[in-house]
Amino acid sequence: MTKVLDTFLRVTGAYKFYENRLTWQVEDGLIPSHIGIILDGNRRWAQDKKYSMDVGHAYGADVVENLLDWCHDLKIKSITLYVLSTENLLRTVEEVQELFRLIEERLTDLLEDERIYKYRVRVKGIGKFDLLPESLLSVLHEVEEKTAMYDGHFLNIAIAYGGRAEITDVVRSIAEDVKKGTLAPSTITEETIESRLYTAHLPNPEPDLIIRTSGEERMSGFLLWQGAYSELIFMDVYWPAFRKIDLLRAVRTYQKRKRRLGK
Repeated sequence: MTKVLDTFLRVTGAYKFYENRLTWQVEDGLIPSHIGIILDGNRRWAQDKKYSMDVGHAYGADVVENLLDWCHDLKIKSITLYVLSTENLLRTVEEVQELFRLIEERLTDLLEDERIYKYRVRVKGIGKFDLLPESLLSVLHEVEEKTAMYDGHFLNIAIAYGGRAEITDVVRSIAEDVKKGTLAPSTITEETIESRLYTAHLPNPEPDLIIRTSGEERMSGFLLWQGAYSELIFMDVYWPAFRKIDLLRAVRTYQKRKRRLGK
């Protein structure tokens, strides 16, 4: 049904009308305060279009820039983007280097992006930074420092990230404190772990909604602790083709679900 509707909208040029209709449907409902997005399908989109992989990644990065405005319009406070996993680093050297170059380029653009300062967006990277090149890290740290005081929105960029690696880092940190005698095992709680996660700086570290594009239906190590009670929506659209109406559809689906959280 969705593909039939998309074809109709494309042929008739009625996208704007449909976007406005969706906006009207969701704006009075419960808006997720934190969404996580697994940006999947850049390579397959490029392959279908007969483009090179770097073009797919570049188009995907363009969609991320549009996403900032869409989430601001919907009053979504926090976004966590799964940009590059630790497993992605096992791809060819050429592709990994191109991904590093593109991420560094877009982070540099953020430094001059007036929306970051207008919307008061705090930008923070999360992941295994020891796996990243120095030049990329330098730009990331500069963006983090320039936006550290903002609390209007939160943009978290998961780079060289893996949920198991994050939890392992937390366990190692706790073990070191226990060894030093500054933390008693009997006092360790869920809050102890949450305070040491990469997302501890967020007002709401647990995403209300996690979206994965490309049709794949798995988490792939994304926010394993934080996403325990997140609503999951898997969308049959490659990330470079993701539009505002796709985000609105996901929010509308989220609003229709009953969030009992195990109660």
